[in-house]
Amino acid sequence: MAKIEFTMPDDFMEKISRLEERTDEVLERVLEAGGEVVLGQVCANLSAVIGRGTQYPSRSTGQLAGALGLSPAELDRDGNMNVKVGFDESRADGSANAMVANVIEFGKHDQPPKPFLAPAKSKSEAACVAAMQAKLEQELDGI
Repeated sequence: MAKIEFTMPDDFMEKISRLEERTDEVLERVLEAGGEVVLGQVCANLSAVIGRGTQYPSRSTGQLAGALGLSPAELDRDGNMNVKVGFDESRADGSANAMVANVIEFGKHDQPPKPFLAPAKSKSEAACVAAMQAKLEQELDGI
């Protein structure tokens, strides 16, 4: 069986050791920086598809775009810290924003799909990782 051994650079290890009990607050800011990148892409994609290419005049009220947001960083049941890009639920008419977003994303029998979430995920992945790396470096430099 092969054995691989590597050591972390000393300057990186020094920064990590100074992080100590501030890990959770730093990770929250790092995740939020990445989440903001994804949120921006979802918002841009949603704006590009709402009311475009419809058979009938658009009935868009702006509620869906207004409900789009980023959750605070939270621990899940597996102990992983996450932020989520999504929609607040209540609409003025009582329907759920998630249902409206689902119809736009996947379509329905008389409405073709207009994907905006899935493309945002793939398009923003590299920029999200870069933003989180930059934020982590900034946070570590400030310690």
